[in-house]
Amino acid sequence: MKLALLAPLAAAMIAAPSIADAQDRRVQGEEILRQLFGGQAQSGWQIGPILRGRSYSPGMPATAQPYGSGFVIDFPTRRDHHVHYVTKPVRSLAGARAITVRYRIDAARGARFVPQARPDQAATMSLYFQRGGDNWSGSDRFKYYRWYAPTAKMKTLRPGEYEMTIRMDDPDWIAVSGGTKAGTVPREFAAALANASRVGIVFGSSSLRGHGVYATAPARITVTDFNIR
Repeated sequence: MKLALLAPLAAAMIAAPSIADAQDRRVQGEEILRQLFGGQAQSGWQIGPILRGRSYSPGMPATAQPYGSGFVIDFPTRRDHHVHYVTKPVRSLAGARAITVRYRIDAARGARFVPQARPDQAATMSLYFQRGGDNWSGSDRFKYYRWYAPTAKMKTLRPGEYEMTIRMDDPDWIAVSGGTKAGTVPREFAAALANASRVGIVFGSSSLRGHGVYATAPARITVTDFNIR
């Protein structure tokens, strides 16, 4: 084979490292942080949700590995383990214009992403934010405390590099209360923005947004940038 033909292949291999290579780099990065600051590298990104001391992302660590303004997580590969919410604290979102997320998914050949509650559907991820003081019942006044990005902005989980931007004034944000849209309850949506306490990414399916996902083979998501502006 001519060297001219080998060059693009070599470049592609360098540009697309394996999950094992990425793991090695992450471990090296954590060791540098430990040497600089001591102890375990910490992340503001919580994996959960965690309610009354119980994690609803079974088999996952309590926090994601930090990566710039984003994070890195390895998807669980057991059916009884799944990742639901990856969130961080946030102050009021009143006045925020949009959230932009850039991310990359790496996966072993043949890996599939499976929603644990609806394995018949495609596995998805989407943005969400939550008003402070939520009791997670989704009823009475709490039915307007969790908001999920418009359906058209959901992303199917598959290997590759992606970017998504969701405007905060989009009337199609969906409340946890059975699909109520922000445009139909503007006062409640504005109150949730003004009193927001958490923001992040949820994994599930189109019908059950944050009900968890696992992979059938090693796979990882690296959120390279999470920007609220």
